[in-house]
Amino acid sequence: MPLQSEAELSQLLTETKRIALVGASAKPERASNRILKFLLDQGYDVIPVNPGLAGQQLHGVEVIESLDDIEGDLDMVDIFRNSDAAGPVVDQAIAVGAKSIWMQLGVINEAAAARAETAGLKVVMDRCPKIDIPRLGLLKETHDG
Repeated sequence: MPLQSEAELSQLLTETKRIALVGASAKPERASNRILKFLLDQGYDVIPVNPGLAGQQLHGVEVIESLDDIEGDLDMVDIFRNSDAAGPVVDQAIAVGAKSIWMQLGVINEAAAARAETAGLKVVMDRCPKIDIPRLGLLKETHDG
């Protein structure tokens, strides 16, 4: 069962330090681009993942081709892909030893969520950290410009 309670979500967002954001976009109007910047501004170590943009920079961070190319531990894999495409991303997150997966608003894949939970990962589905972080009182002050 995906995490739903405010306490579970708060604990996950507080314990998480390193996030791979799969489906990162270079287009500023895309949610994945805005949420990448938001999470970086909140102090998370965020690694954008997009094979088509690998080697480029997004918000000052190098884009990585695949979860397999990330060195070190991952606390969370944040998935900005459609619901069907989320399945293989979840399987890859399990394979690289991520601690949790977060499927964005509108991304619902019950079978993938069940596989992740069976593998011991915490699962959040159909939610957005940019909404939940302020709602849960976890917002850090940012000083833009």
